Amino acid sequence: MSNINFIASSTFGLEAVLKREVIALGFKNVKTYDGRVEFTGDETTIAKANLWLRCAGRIWIKMGTFKAVTFDELFEQTKALPWGEWITEDGKFTVVGKSVKSTLFSVPDCQAIVKKAVVEKLKQKYHTDWFDETGASYTIQVGILKDIVTLAIDTSGSGLHKRGYRENAMIAPLKETLASAMVQLSYWRKERILLDPFCGSGTIPIEAAMIARNIAPGLNRKFASEQWERIGQKIWKQQRIEAYKAIKYDVMPEIYGSDIDAEAIALAKENAIKAGVDDCIQFEVKSCFDLKLPGKYGVLITNPPYGERIGELKEVENIYRVLGELMQQDKTWSTYLITSMEYFESLFGRKADKKRKLFNGRIKTDYYQFEGPRPPKN
Repeated sequence: MSNINFIASSTFGLEAVLKREVIALGFKNVKTYDGRVEFTGDETTIAKANLWLRCAGRIWIKMGTFKAVTFDELFEQTKALPWGEWITEDGKFTVVGKSVKSTLFSVPDCQAIVKKAVVEKLKQKYHTDWFDETGASYTIQVGILKDIVTLAIDTSGSGLHKRGYRENAMIAPLKETLASAMVQLSYWRKERILLDPFCGSGTIPIEAAMIARNIAPGLNRKFASEQWERIGQKIWKQQRIEAYKAIKYDVMPEIYGSDIDAEAIALAKENAIKAGVDDCIQFEVKSCFDLKLPGKYGVLITNPPYGERIGELKEVENIYRVLGELMQQDKTWSTYLITSMEYFESLFGRKADKKRKLFNGRIKTDYYQFEGPRPPKN
């Protein structure tokens, strides 16, 4: 088994959460940067990281990093990397790219140069001038930041937020990776009540239930690297078997999700069934104005309307006021809420204990954390 360098991409603001996940899985040499966490492992790590990391965007094999300010430098240093260790003779590959504040600013030109360099390297490796490209698929990313080039191969395929349980969703849904991070950043544990009064298609309750039952988020989907010759089906099969064995079927968390939209609740119920957690979430069509807290020492985690659309602002301001009044009725509860409204605290009626900058898609938001007391020990 090899010592391979990996990059787990992250939404800005979630790097610390992702780092904790990476360390918990036992990966080594963990380092955190803006928008990513790097670590080392072997071929087994590819399957394990894709199956288990809840907050990562994608898992990349880091092929190399170097400085380049000319196309010749980009070509020669790309060609020097060991592409044949991963890409087979019949492999088909594409190159994607991005460039920020760099001399080589033309992304299409950089992609073409990298593609040409990789082909030349593979010609040397396989002693051929022709490739059938009938085998497994590979996506190479060329990322250039301030003239520093990072080349990596995508092991995931589609983004890891696509768990496989949410084929249908409402407009502007919360990504599963962000929902999971919101739960992990809270005081909620499987022994406590969780409530989401704006649950939409059920993402926060479902992610919480999957955490409680230790269900690997990637169990219901496929990954690009499953077809790669170097990893092989045996590794993937073994990692999936271990993930299934790790599920705690006897855990029954008390989770509630509600929304005023009946169609959203119908979707949430379908999604929970696909995720294997429908028996521990109670979904209900209900307005937040009719909300009652179900018990003591619970945790409310939610992604409410932001008031970004014309005509919604006054209604959303009223929702925040009512929510604040409700949470004041029982101070044993903790509240965790994400919104882009900058004056949210004045409407909620309380200053947050903690506040974290996060991005919900392209919307800059704050994750407000109002922490109640810990429940007494039984």
